[in-house]
Amino acid sequence: MASGSVAAEGDSEASDTSDAVEPTDVPSDANCAVCNMVPAKFPDWNAQLAHEDSTRVYFCTPGCLTTYYVVPEQFDGPDVPIVGAWAHDFETRDLIDALQASFVLETDPDRVDDPMRLNPLPFRDETDATAYVEQYDDLDDDTVISIDEFDLDIAELYRGQLLDGNESD
Repeated sequence: MASGSVAAEGDSEASDTSDAVEPTDVPSDANCAVCNMVPAKFPDWNAQLAHEDSTRVYFCTPGCLTTYYVVPEQFDGPDVPIVGAWAHDFETRDLIDALQASFVLETDPDRVDDPMRLNPLPFRDETDATAYVEQYDDLDDDTVISIDEFDLDIAELYRGQLLDGNESD
């Protein structure tokens, strides 16, 4: 099960470990853990995640990140908590903490020119996400969620074509 918090139990050793959980440069040869595209080719859209065992996973888009977050076992993710996740803010393109971000559940593939054609949109500040939503009649406050609110239904919306049949065994 995914864990959206960094657990710093015990003494300074645990604290040192949690301090070390930071985003890294996306390797040019990394493939997206969900769709197999090359995240480095999408510098304004790519995302990344770290597990407690130091496993690093890279994604071409926030849609692939959030799908993996919901069902990491379908994409050969380790059975250990997630301790960090980062995505690019939709407006500023700055790399932000996805575990603290607000995501807009964008459902119109023609509204945003993005890789994979449809993605949830990450925002550093909930007020920016709400301002985005207020521009459109088909979006409302219920379409602004945190990463912990992603579930299999939402993953199916964004990457359903990759969820079934992904098991290699």
